Amino acid sequence: MQILIAPNAFKNSLSAQLAARAILDGLRQSRLSFTGECFPIGDGGDGTGGLIIDRLKGIRIDCVVHDPLGRELQGSIGIIENGQTAVIEMAEASGIKLLKPEELSPLTATSYGTGEMMLCALDHGVRKIILCIGGSATTDGGAGIINALGVRFLESDGRELKGMPGSLSRLYQLDLSGLDQRIMNCEIVVLCDVDNPLLGPQGAAAVFGPQKGADKAAVEKLESGLQQFSAVVLQQTGNRMDTTKHGGAAGGTAAGLHVLLNAQLVNGIDYFLQLTDFESSLEQADWVITGEGSIDEQTLNGKGPYGVACRAKEKNIPVLGLAGKIPLKPTEDLNKYFDILMAIGNEPTDLSRALADTAANLSRTAKGIGDMLSLA
Repeated sequence: MQILIAPNAFKNSLSAQLAARAILDGLRQSRLSFTGECFPIGDGGDGTGGLIIDRLKGIRIDCVVHDPLGRELQGSIGIIENGQTAVIEMAEASGIKLLKPEELSPLTATSYGTGEMMLCALDHGVRKIILCIGGSATTDGGAGIINALGVRFLESDGRELKGMPGSLSRLYQLDLSGLDQRIMNCEIVVLCDVDNPLLGPQGAAAVFGPQKGADKAAVEKLESGLQQFSAVVLQQTGNRMDTTKHGGAAGGTAAGLHVLLNAQLVNGIDYFLQLTDFESSLEQADWVITGEGSIDEQTLNGKGPYGVACRAKEKNIPVLGLAGKIPLKPTEDLNKYFDILMAIGNEPTDLSRALADTAANLSRTAKGIGDMLSLA
């Protein structure tokens, strides 16, 4: 039996690589005779860039950039495809993981450092940039990135806007004359793991702002700033940020890069699986095991396990989904893609304990799966 082990990261607990390893370890403890391949996946979320670089045997190049609060740090970018393509992980420079809980500052956290990473990529002569934008600490519509690439954000008196994104509601004009023209000759592909719009009740500020430390007043201010940013861009370029699919991803970064840098916004898992040639591994599989922290109806909106399950079902390969949380009664739609859904917890516990025990629970559950399959 050939088992393809293709989990996403278990958020706040295990990377996709470690999750795959835990599942494999559990299967090896079982009575099942099998061969297994670990193929950890990413859908644009934190860690996706590293998976791409490793899978395609890229190299990493160090660069000095700034974190969301403007502090200097050592970052890195990946180079693949014979030096033609850079892979950039937004979370490496602008990620929430870089901030302590008490440091979360949604009105001042910017994506500037990610723009510095893109400049580093341009300095190395790439013709394409793959940007993975999950896990950001920012809600600035990509203003920080655009600023780092040479665009000036101006108030009505001509002074440069300071304190973005909290000050974006005072934006009057974009001075595009200083934009590094190399970026306009570079293909940009942005991997998105959500399809929320930029504005409104399902937008970047309302949905994701609170996760980045924004209270009600801060959410309103961020929404106002993104509205003004969108209005100025529309006036100057004729392009609409507010109607862009996936536009709310990474605090609106997707929308900003799409309208100002012609970035292509793609479903993260679809692009990842195609780029890493998942199909070749799938062709050898008798079973597929995937998973992430939670599998529910939202998973079907383009999350990693859904992308894996879709491809497996096209080949009539059974799919087993593992998660920390699953619906009490899986729906018909979920059952179309996941032949078996299993929660990995084994006793009532609090969230912090469950997160700490994820690896052990994955291995224990996988051992049970292997023992059951050995009886078939």
